[in-house]
Amino acid sequence: MKKLFSLLMILGLFAFGFNAVAQDSTGTASDTTVVAEPDPIPEQPEYEIEEEAQSFDQIIKDKFIEGDPQFMSPVLICLILGLAIAIERIISLNLSTTNTQKLLSKVEDALESGGVEAAKEVTKSTRGPVASIFTQGLMRMSEGIEMVEKSVIAYGSVEMGRLERGLVWISLFISLAPMLGFMGTVIGMIGAFDAIEAAGDISPSLVAGGIKVALLTTVAGLIVAIILQLFYNYCVSKIDSIVNSMEDASISLVDLLVKHNLSK
Repeated sequence: MKKLFSLLMILGLFAFGFNAVAQDSTGTASDTTVVAEPDPIPEQPEYEIEEEAQSFDQIIKDKFIEGDPQFMSPVLICLILGLAIAIERIISLNLSTTNTQKLLSKVEDALESGGVEAAKEVTKSTRGPVASIFTQGLMRMSEGIEMVEKSVIAYGSVEMGRLERGLVWISLFISLAPMLGFMGTVIGMIGAFDAIEAAGDISPSLVAGGIKVALLTTVAGLIVAIILQLFYNYCVSKIDSIVNSMEDASISLVDLLVKHNLSK
């Protein structure tokens, strides 16, 4: 009986151990089961929206509208009229420039070969104020050297006045453009203060519009004045150069005529 009881206990232990091992192997197998994860969804590429750079013309147009065309238009008119007069003066002054040394050489050759009449034909066929002064001086040659000098001086003043024609208008627009800009500034500030008074409170959104008009009109007026001032200074320097050439050429003409009279 004891042997039988011992055998049954041994069999029971083996049975219990086999079941435990089976459960462990089952659990391990279940634990080691790999669950397939779904493939990650590819991320959509982000496209950056780049703002197109505005052209210079578009920027100018936008600022013109923001500055209120009511105040910007007079400034623009000053620029257009001032540039038109300045360009006309520049073209005229460049056409009035004469090679005085070459002209004096031709006049001297004409005096030696054909006399005063031949010299007058040379000056009449040459363009420019210097040639016109020479023509007036040669026309008074029969009245003496003193009359030639007086004629040259008098007609030189006339030619100088012609050269300076139109500059007063450019100067006017140079002064007028900033004034119109400042007027827009004052009116814009008045509008800003009116908005503050009506609202009873100081808010950036209320005063921003008036201040923008004020600043843009001022800047526009100053830019127009700077542009026209450059053209004005160029015209003045060109006139000074032509006048100096006229004076030097007039003295040389008188000396040439005196030499021609003495050589007779």
